[in-house]
Amino acid sequence: MEPVVLYDTTLRDGTQGENINFTPEEKIKIAKRLDDIGIHYIEGGWPGSNPRDKRFFELVKAETFHHAIMTSFGSTRKPGIRAKEDGNLKALIKSDTEVVTIVGKSWDLHVLDVMENSEEENLAMIRESVEFLKERGRRVFYDAEHFFDAYKADRLFAMKTLLAAADGGAEILVLCDTNGGTLPFDIETIVKDVGKALKTHQSRLPRKAKSKIGIHTHNDCGMAVANAMIAVNAGATMVQGTINGYGERCGNADLTSMIPILGIKMKRECMSSENLQKIRKLSRFVAETANMMPVNSRPFVGKSAFAHKGGIHVSAIMKNPAAYEHIDPELVGNKRRVLISDLSGKSNIEYKAKELGIDLTANGFNSRKIVTEIKRMEEDGYQFDVADGSFKIMMEKFTENFKPRFELDSFRVTVEKDKSRPCTSHAIVKITVENRQEMAAAEGHGPVSALDNALRKALSNFFPDLSDMGLVDFKVRVMDGQKGTSSKVRVFIESRDLDNIWTTVGVSEDIIEASWQALADSFHFKLSNS
Repeated sequence: MEPVVLYDTTLRDGTQGENINFTPEEKIKIAKRLDDIGIHYIEGGWPGSNPRDKRFFELVKAETFHHAIMTSFGSTRKPGIRAKEDGNLKALIKSDTEVVTIVGKSWDLHVLDVMENSEEENLAMIRESVEFLKERGRRVFYDAEHFFDAYKADRLFAMKTLLAAADGGAEILVLCDTNGGTLPFDIETIVKDVGKALKTHQSRLPRKAKSKIGIHTHNDCGMAVANAMIAVNAGATMVQGTINGYGERCGNADLTSMIPILGIKMKRECMSSENLQKIRKLSRFVAETANMMPVNSRPFVGKSAFAHKGGIHVSAIMKNPAAYEHIDPELVGNKRRVLISDLSGKSNIEYKAKELGIDLTANGFNSRKIVTEIKRMEEDGYQFDVADGSFKIMMEKFTENFKPRFELDSFRVTVEKDKSRPCTSHAIVKITVENRQEMAAAEGHGPVSALDNALRKALSNFFPDLSDMGLVDFKVRVMDGQKGTSSKVRVFIESRDLDNIWTTVGVSEDIIEASWQALADSFHFKLSNS
């Protein structure tokens, strides 16, 4: 079977998603990571539409790519003018990319009602724009916007738009489900029909190069990945998508799902197995660059993609992981996780202890005793299935293997509000490290931030490696709202350094004390792994 070509549009279509923005410099960093993983084409943006993308294409000229080919994006010429007079097409030439992707209208609704154009002029716009770019030495991909809606409304006209692009010399005809409303069985029928019609048309042409079919899907029905995969099965040889599915409205087809499905499930050549193992890190990198929280439930690359909580499940995967895992998580750079909660059984504890390198037989403790203790603590409000850092420390305490790197003597937190001025927070922390007492004071953006800064300051004299550690997220949950402000609260703190991300938990009727518990566990976890 023919290899499948991967086309990434994170830097263009992905940035149309809500709250997704990249600077030109950030786009360069992402492009380099996409190149490193083996993406074939990277759509950098629309150089004729905004200064940011224009700046990106200026910067990217100085970069060297080893796998990917940089692509610029634009539209067909405007109605009523010649292609060589169109500012958008001239900007595409000026971007100096080997490949140019242009989008054109397929749907008579857009041509007649929105653009108030004629069908004949629209066909000329498509063909002449492709020819103009080809004559200037560019390879051209053609995005047939709204193609599936167009096909269902007027098959004959929709096909004419594709053939106009093919006759102009477009290498790839990308069928776009722009509204994201087409269902898989319609995708399959239409792609097969397009393939037959294109083959018949091109068999009559003397030109040796034949246009191939690509697919571009959106997720408005939650089927973007499924639609793209069934299109490949029906004959498409290029898939377009974005990392993490970022994109307008409900997003684009997610390459972090499509690539493993193509390579592992469908046995279609698209990426080396070595590069496939980098896909989880790529997903994280793009999320961090976009300042978006990673989605734990994201298939293949999410933190929960291979997480097991039920005791029966864990008992089974200890014997054979295939019992509850559809692939080996290491194939996509992920890892198996066993969660600890009130649903846990003996198997969960034993698996987790082995993973953490803890000997459960030490000092007379066994897994059943630990299960009982965990369930008691979860009744009190603790939740360990999302707090691996605190669980590791708790297990070390149960087995008397915990060696505190510091001990709290006292802390004091003050919050001051002066009329209309913003609140200010101050913290004083007194700790003991190896029989030496240390005290530090610090300010912060809120009481927990002040505590974090003060503790970090106090510990820095003993542990300089803390400079690469930072807080990622802070969550507070009220356990039982019936008691009002005296209700018990649960605090989660997510921390990270250059290599790891971990979560810790604290529970108390006092939100500051609960925050301290989680904060202290976070530092203990970091120091025990340094």
